[in-house]
Amino acid sequence: MAVLTDEQVDAALPDLPGWERADGALRRSIKFPAFLDGIDAVRRVGEHAEAKDHHPDIDIRWRTVTFVLVTHSEDGITEKDVEMARDINGIVGQ
Repeated sequence: MAVLTDEQVDAALPDLPGWERADGALRRSIKFPAFLDGIDAVRRVGEHAEAKDHHPDIDIRWRTVTFVLVTHSEDGITEKDVEMARDINGIVGQ
């Protein structure tokens, strides 16, 4: 799978509310109403990621969960990352 160009990533971002490109990856931080709400979102995203065999890096800080997407095997952002960002938005409710 090919790494997307900066222009391709920029073109995808308007359709990915809450996501940004940072340090060569797609990143979104979400503040949940309660700690366990964030943990539940991580569980749901994790189950989906396992089924898709494409796993985000996830950082949990109290009520804030940060998802980071990059295709490590390609050393960059690919269409798989853009698709997973869309999926995560659907799972957590944009």
